[in-house]
Amino acid sequence: MKLLLDTHALLWALEGGQKLSEPARAGVENPAHTILVSVVSTWEIALKTATGRMKIRGDLFDSIDRVGYHRLPLGFAEVKRLGALPKHPRHKDPFDRLLVAIALEEGASLVTCDRAMGHYGVPVVW
Repeated sequence: MKLLLDTHALLWALEGGQKLSEPARAGVENPAHTILVSVVSTWEIALKTATGRMKIRGDLFDSIDRVGYHRLPLGFAEVKRLGALPKHPRHKDPFDRLLVAIALEEGASLVTCDRAMGHYGVPVVW
């Protein structure tokens, strides 16, 4: 199974997983699963740290590599999929919408506590 980590799930997993739900933690820790991290999440983290809204310890990319998560770039197919997503009145975060498009394009489930992301038809693990 492929699991794409939402930005908060990535940070929580790298901190040891205590803030993840039990199903999310079990999925992330299952060695049979491929854990994906999108450049979109690292972009969001970089923006928030640059503006002082977030602090992280250590090098994010080294941490991602150390635990064996797979880095995903953002490509044209994902952006095309983003443009085709329906509008959702309760969900407008552009980073989340990109992550949904990426999960759909990758055939991955999305690890997120944001249940509204499931309205787009992507399987959600939480």
